[in-house]
Amino acid sequence: PSIGRKIVDATRYFFQMEAAGGILLVVASFLAIFIANSPLRGAYDHFLNELHFNIGPRNFAEGAFYIDKSILHWINDGLMAVFFFLVGLEIKRELTIGALSNRASAILPVIAAIGGMIVPAVIYAVLNKSNPETLGGWAIPCATDIAFALGVMSLLGDRVPLSAKILLTAIAIIDDLGAILIIALFYSDGLHIYVLLGALLPIAGLIFLNKMNVGRRLPYILLGIVLWALVLKSGVHATMAGVLTALLIPVKVPNEKRSPAVRLEHDLHPWVVFLILPLFGFANAGVPLTGIGLQSFMEPVTLGITLGLFVGKQLGIFGAMSLAIKSGLCPKPDGTHWRQLYGVSLLCGIGFTMSLFIGGLAFKAGEMQASVRLGVLAGSLISAAAAYILIRSTSKKG
Repeated sequence: PSIGRKIVDATRYFFQMEAAGGILLVVASFLAIFIANSPLRGAYDHFLNELHFNIGPRNFAEGAFYIDKSILHWINDGLMAVFFFLVGLEIKRELTIGALSNRASAILPVIAAIGGMIVPAVIYAVLNKSNPETLGGWAIPCATDIAFALGVMSLLGDRVPLSAKILLTAIAIIDDLGAILIIALFYSDGLHIYVLLGALLPIAGLIFLNKMNVGRRLPYILLGIVLWALVLKSGVHATMAGVLTALLIPVKVPNEKRSPAVRLEHDLHPWVVFLILPLFGFANAGVPLTGIGLQSFMEPVTLGITLGLFVGKQLGIFGAMSLAIKSGLCPKPDGTHWRQLYGVSLLCGIGFTMSLFIGGLAFKAGEMQASVRLGVLAGSLISAAAAYILIRSTSKKG
């Protein structure tokens, strides 16, 4: 075959790999770090923070329908709403027909996820208790990056039993749900109650479409966009609109082979994995390394995030699972041994996307972002490497 054909085949093979999304996310993030430490840093910052894009009439109804955001905010508030929409679809599918649809299979990942949120938050809070300004970042190490974690696991192939992959997915999804609730409760700005009440109208429309078993996707999408704009204006973080819309789209529709939720999840997945998440990583991971030394990792924010992800996640998740299994509350997943469960716990220390996202909400001031990014990158990469080495060295290839 020609060189062109080989390139096409290699590209197709790459995008069919389970780990492809995670690899692109890492490449985009390291590209951002490279640019942030090159002569292009000024252009990088200008593009993300100074260039603005607006929609809607500026002078109508006192600007109620006018949205003006920087490129960075359009990525974090707009494109990430699509990511959260996909997360919401995954959560609803798992709760309706998936691994979390019955009580017996849901207990272990629920307990593990709760432990994996509490312990990292406590570690961070202890290290930052003397500074009220940095204490607000307690939720940053609570999150798990499902795409990145599953990408690392997929590199291990059949060394990992299916039950362990299902367990990791379930823990990460519950973890995402916890992160969504944390964002809604603790990281929303100055609520505008009348705008928020207005958001009840598209919500009512989505509920009506659901009850009527409407199988077309367009009505749900249009109402979801209206809901996003209202939630953005209300002061609640706009990504909540993506989750709410997803949870109100039916997973099962009579006389339909594939429901609108299933079709949307299938169609959106490649866009989110191969475009939105790499763009988010590129926009948020650029850390200027000037002046960074060993002392930088000992700063309370950076250390709290790093230890929260690497130590807190494994202690919280593995400790909670061990207690639940040994007490007889839940059975150990079929075909797994304790080392693999420990490896799953380590993988959940990959916070990356969600941790960076919460870090951006927790610290609006730019000077804290370098510490956040450094801690997230360090904790996530150490967790990923440790999990890969542990599982690869203790599991035989099937």
